[in-house]
Amino acid sequence: MGTISRDFDWPGGALVAAGTLGALVLGGVLSPGSDDPWYDGLRKAPLNPPDIAFAVIWPVLFLLMLAGALLVLHEAGNFKRASAAMGLYFTMLAANVCWSLFFFGFRDPGIALGVLVALWLLIATMMLRFAVHSPRAALLQVPYLLWVTFAAYLNISVLALNPSP
Repeated sequence: MGTISRDFDWPGGALVAAGTLGALVLGGVLSPGSDDPWYDGLRKAPLNPPDIAFAVIWPVLFLLMLAGALLVLHEAGNFKRASAAMGLYFTMLAANVCWSLFFFGFRDPGIALGVLVALWLLIATMMLRFAVHSPRAALLQVPYLLWVTFAAYLNISVLALNPSP
């Protein structure tokens, strides 16, 4: 990949960056962690990380997501040529926020798990579309896919350890 130049789709890049930042902020607002008495009272998985881990990991993952999407946009040349990959990207961002909404907002870990499965499939499919334009962009999503896999373990544990959360 060469350097980003004047030929880069700056409006498309700005849209990708704004959508990514918006999803990160909205997800953070919807996910209060231990500040939420409901969540704090749940029994959690033995490997449940402390809240600070989530506060560190999520911004790094969002940075990797954004870097991958911008690589795709750069390699495709413009948003239109990357529309299939970008459509999956924005759908994935929406699903990411929906998990927080269902888990923390509606306090429904069962529906949240269904959203998480859909999110995992979206990420995997998005990675395949990213690879069409940039294999590196697809590889940047591997930590996110692994984290969402781990999140499924955490979500399933909440369901198993709290019969009626």
